[in-house]
Amino acid sequence: MRIEPDIKLDFKDVLIRPKRSTLVSRSQVSLDRTFIMCNAKDADGKPKTLTCVPIIVANMDSTGTFEMAEALAPFHVITAVHKHYTVEEWAAFAARASEETLAHCAVSMGSSAADFEKTVEIFKVVPAIEMICLDVANGYSQAFVDAVKRVREQFPSKIIVAGNVVTGEMTEELILSGADIVKVGIGPGSVCTTRVVTGVGYPQLSAAIECSDAAHGLGGQIVSDGGLTCPGDFAKAFGAGADFCMAGGMFSGHDESGGDVIERDGKKFKQFYGMSSSAAMKKHHGGVAEYRASEGKVVEVPYRGAVSVTITQILGGVRSACTYVGAAHLKELSKRTTFVRCSQVVNTVFGASKGERV
Repeated sequence: MRIEPDIKLDFKDVLIRPKRSTLVSRSQVSLDRTFIMCNAKDADGKPKTLTCVPIIVANMDSTGTFEMAEALAPFHVITAVHKHYTVEEWAAFAARASEETLAHCAVSMGSSAADFEKTVEIFKVVPAIEMICLDVANGYSQAFVDAVKRVREQFPSKIIVAGNVVTGEMTEELILSGADIVKVGIGPGSVCTTRVVTGVGYPQLSAAIECSDAAHGLGGQIVSDGGLTCPGDFAKAFGAGADFCMAGGMFSGHDESGGDVIERDGKKFKQFYGMSSSAAMKKHHGGVAEYRASEGKVVEVPYRGAVSVTITQILGGVRSACTYVGAAHLKELSKRTTFVRCSQVVNTVFGASKGERV
């Protein structure tokens, strides 16, 4: 046993210090970024590139939907489509979806042989999609590293997002094994109970800082996955060095989210649950296996209408953060960020506003 004495930080522990800026309007800030991949290669052997607004909708039943992808593609935002759609459903989606939508989708998969075989079949019907989200709860197993290698061997030209991990050495391991982008986060999500059930995790801001440093040293990128509760958290994650931000809860409860609208006492809700919850395992696997515990919860989120309103608020918040520190391009935000530690971030005397908890 050992104890690390260094203090690790979460989004709630810091604020971004403002700096002198020559920007006169939020409209001057560009949020689009172009990334050069370290492992994915085109037919000529040149590194693949990806241009987008680097926000990814989490690959959960209730957020990573085809409808979400169609709604957010015009904003250049990526949707990691959940892995439970059939090959036939993917084919039908590909037939109706625009090129722009397909360019902003990722095919999600787990590390099992069945998931691998299904993914091979999906790419036969939607070859235009460039990104794979290889997602497991625990990215520290050798079996997962082997899965990353196998997927890279099968799909040399695809951009691979792989995780989840929270430390620099494992970030490096996944990149060296074939991942282009490492998914960082264990337990910070709003419907994830891993930290409660297992006691395992890592404060998300520190995880983003440390893993981005490791990834960038190898020419890779990271996505900060989970724990984002408001637009300001996206800005903090980008400021910490994250190349991408992934969120689930903030995209739940919308028209484009999975599930039906529930009406109770004159109010509308939509169900949102973690993918390791008993609800998800019952739906997709017949129940919770006797050798494991549920590591997610089920909640009812107030119905929020169209997701376009939420993404507009998120993007507006990030643009505003950039103007406070003089970053004309999102890429500059981490270079211009100085965090100040604090004991209180917001004044909650009248409760959290919609701007604080979208």
